[in-house]
Amino acid sequence: MKTMMSIKTDKEVKEGVQEFAREIGMPVSTIVNAYFRELLRTREFRVSAPPRMTPQLEKTIAVAERDYKRKKNLSPILSTKEEISRYFRAL
Repeated sequence: MKTMMSIKTDKEVKEGVQEFAREIGMPVSTIVNAYFRELLRTREFRVSAPPRMTPQLEKTIAVAERDYKRKKNLSPILSTKEEISRYFRAL
């Protein structure tokens, strides 16, 4: 059986929760119900949004992936301190 609950919260909190709900594609009521169920079950609940890459990081990764496919700008496998030192001194 479903029931209604009204709560008071700051406008910024409400808007933030609504935005978060849109980001993860769930209604706010689903998030609140999940929070309450988890709280009752464990007395603990943690939520986080998935991390997002910045546009600059996405571009950098795209360049690295393209280079990898072309076997360009790859360093050799270096196993010892001496190999690492030689490699970087030669750059």
